[in-house]
Amino acid sequence: MELHTLTPDAPVAAAERWDRFVAHCPEATFFHRAGWLDILVRTFRHTPHYLYAVEGGEIVGVLPMARMRSLLFGDALVSTPFCVYGGVAATTDAARQALEQAAMDLGERLGVAHVEFRNLRPRREDWVRRTGHATFRKAIVPDPEANLLGIPKKQRAEVRKGITRHLVAGPTTDVDLCWTLHAHSMHRHGSPVPPRRYFHDLVRVFGRDCEYFVAQQHGQPVAAVQSFYFRDEVLPYYAGSIPSGRDGETHPYMYWTLMNHAAARGARVVDFGRSAEGSGGWNFKRHLGCEPETLAYEYHLVRGAHPPEIDPRSPRYRLIVQSWRRLPFAVANLIGPWAARQIG
Repeated sequence: MELHTLTPDAPVAAAERWDRFVAHCPEATFFHRAGWLDILVRTFRHTPHYLYAVEGGEIVGVLPMARMRSLLFGDALVSTPFCVYGGVAATTDAARQALEQAAMDLGERLGVAHVEFRNLRPRREDWVRRTGHATFRKAIVPDPEANLLGIPKKQRAEVRKGITRHLVAGPTTDVDLCWTLHAHSMHRHGSPVPPRRYFHDLVRVFGRDCEYFVAQQHGQPVAAVQSFYFRDEVLPYYAGSIPSGRDGETHPYMYWTLMNHAAARGARVVDFGRSAEGSGGWNFKRHLGCEPETLAYEYHLVRGAHPPEIDPRSPRYRLIVQSWRRLPFAVANLIGPWAARQIG
């Protein structure tokens, strides 16, 4: 077995070969796609380490990683920054073991605090594991009424109110509008917003597999969500709204409409992504009819004594959140992109 590196200046054919493996590997996710290498380098200026294993001339495993030097989380080798999933995707145990060992060796050579794999399922009993986050998935079908009945009664009533109020939701090409709506929500939550160019770069890199969706009330955009498409899945990822879009009806209606739209595109699963246990996002996703599936984020400690603190409810986080909320909106948007690069 041979290990190779996919670099930012590699021929297009090399990235296409990587993506062909990802498209068919059961363990792979949208966040294993080669396009994230471009995002990490050009948008956020992180140093990538994209490794893949070859046996018999065929790729049998991939491991996307990047080195992050963060004021908040320290120096780390992460699979993968800005993505909710990562770690090794392989078709053989030998490939997985070789790539995991290569990550540990690289972490030692670089002298990072830790190596972080954002795994969907537990992989390493000898690494530190944190399970305070879950992902939320549910089946969707081409029939809008069936999708509505799949939402529990309380949220289903909110969707029906949205229908009665003649809310409208659908795809848009106005990326800047969606970024602005997202920025409003991030400021309200006390979190830095990523750079505006990031939203444009996602479309540039992933094309039709990155889509923006906006909800309007009386012709005014009030909420938006950005989604990824992968195989038969749709992954709503970045959302946001202004105060008039936080009425209890707009978001449930927008997501129901998105489910119907995605199902018409061929999606059969909606993946609402990561939320911390007990958080508002956790509860909202459960009320849409999803059950939590615990994520297994695992850490190989190198120079660090413990993995980073990632619980948004911790006292340290609460202080940061409260301070960020007090910033004027314009100031938060000005320094937010720099701060967001530190978080990943």
